[in-house]
Amino acid sequence: MRIRPFSLSTLLVLITITLTAEAESKTDNEAPKKIMTTGLNHIGLTVKDLSKSSDFFIETLGWKRAGGYPDYPAIFVTDGQVFVTLWQTKNIESVIEFDRKNNVGLHHLALTVANEETLTELHQRFKKTQGVIIEFPPELNGKGPTIHMIIREPSGNRLEFAFTPPKK
Repeated sequence: MRIRPFSLSTLLVLITITLTAEAESKTDNEAPKKIMTTGLNHIGLTVKDLSKSSDFFIETLGWKRAGGYPDYPAIFVTDGQVFVTLWQTKNIESVIEFDRKNNVGLHHLALTVANEETLTELHQRFKKTQGVIIEFPPELNGKGPTIHMIIREPSGNRLEFAFTPPKK
């Protein structure tokens, strides 16, 4: 087997690409930055009504209760992948509703669903679940292919449910 030598122009292009990539990965001779986290541990949501919000996750979405702190009070729920802490507000009379366009904080929590049928089934459940506000039903996210919907759970937290079909 004979290996062909690179032409001078090919060799110069390869050297330029290599040097450019190295320069872009380092600034001022710094070592590449180490990623310091390994994933999402949990999300904490403050809720107006701990009972209604935990019922929503457990009864409507089929999640499991995973503990809590009665003195705080808080209830932990999980779907086996995502862990959410639901924290009860201290004084329901002084609650300030979230305004996604003006408040700093969690804009929404996006959850993945397995298929379009599940998204449709959830939409039907949400229509029947007291306290749930449907911002919009399942629709294409932009030009697709993801299909999503956004709701507000009984305490007003915005939740997105999304399905992205596998690429063919």
